[in-house]
Amino acid sequence: MPRRRTKRGTERTPLNGEVDVLVCGASFAGLAVARELAGARRADGAPARVLVLDRYEIGERQTSACAAPTSWLEALGLEDSVRQTFRDLVINTPHGSSRYRLPWTFSTFDYPKLCGLLDDQNDAEFETAKVEGRSGNTVHTDRGEVSAPLVVDALGWRRMLAPADARFQPPDAPLSRGLEVHPGGEGNELEIWIDRSYVRAGYSWSFPAGDEVRIGVGSFDPRAHVKDPTVRLAEDLGSEAVRYQGNWIPHRLRPAAEDGIFFAGDSAGHCLPLTAEGIRTALYFGIACGRELRGVLAGRASREEALRRFAAFSGGHRHPFGSMLRLQRLVPRVPPRLLAAAIRAMGTQRVVDWSFGHYLEIAPPEFARAPAAHARPNAAQRDVAAVAG
Repeated sequence: MPRRRTKRGTERTPLNGEVDVLVCGASFAGLAVARELAGARRADGAPARVLVLDRYEIGERQTSACAAPTSWLEALGLEDSVRQTFRDLVINTPHGSSRYRLPWTFSTFDYPKLCGLLDDQNDAEFETAKVEGRSGNTVHTDRGEVSAPLVVDALGWRRMLAPADARFQPPDAPLSRGLEVHPGGEGNELEIWIDRSYVRAGYSWSFPAGDEVRIGVGSFDPRAHVKDPTVRLAEDLGSEAVRYQGNWIPHRLRPAAEDGIFFAGDSAGHCLPLTAEGIRTALYFGIACGRELRGVLAGRASREEALRRFAAFSGGHRHPFGSMLRLQRLVPRVPPRLLAAAIRAMGTQRVVDWSFGHYLEIAPPEFARAPAAHARPNAAQRDVAAVAG
């Protein structure tokens, strides 16, 4: 269940003051930042005061199919949130299906449970408040103003704390859109469809999660409507189109540091193009951001140094993100029969192990298991080291 109840009526008191770190957003990225700041102290030895703000209760607003590589959930101690685990991925096209035996497992999970488990790992304060903007280091909310020398925007694709001229709105933006339904039921297959009868540019999915199945459609074109095809896919699978949820999904990296603010998760475009996988990357970049902030609090680095380092870390991933974006643009242009043949050809175990191994390495679970100073650097992190000098 959600960890804290939204304050209403007389409990909704004014919110004002100053803290050491202000994290705006309490989903994957924001909670990962707060986790890395557990027990943090300032240079003078005093405990650092960390405040997390969100419009909703922790764990209240699920906006995705909620699935991730199992190794990431294990690395963060979130195994109790797992609903179902899969080794195989079935890819369906109008010209046949291919089964890939993955080199690692993928798990669907319970969103409120995972957020609660992740929240247990921090000692930050939490308040429900709607973030409305900022002036310098002061964040404006519907309950008042809070200031901090270190501010994180983990609020999602709207990038609320960026300068007004740096924001964008759909459909004129590098955003995909997704919608899914959650009918009751059971299943044993993790499936996706690359079928233009459902969506011209994008894919559809069916992710079983214990006593429900998460069925949805995602479009790389933000102008394409996805409700009708989502309903049709659910009907084709013999399920009801009930319990809707949807969201816009960024598919291009954006600056992770701007105007003195740290951006993590969807606000920085930390969502992989083509697959639209954003949970693992939100956790990954949130952890990296939290480690930089911890160094500033301890006096090991200035805020400006931390901003540069985090920007370089995020920017060091441009190559894999860019490669996947090029594939996202290419796949809809490939004739369906040729695409189906290519999917079959890539289903050999050697190719699957190689490709999915590299895919996991973009944001490896080892990064979460060890402090930054001891984590084994992957290729992207070595690029960052070169950039940062």
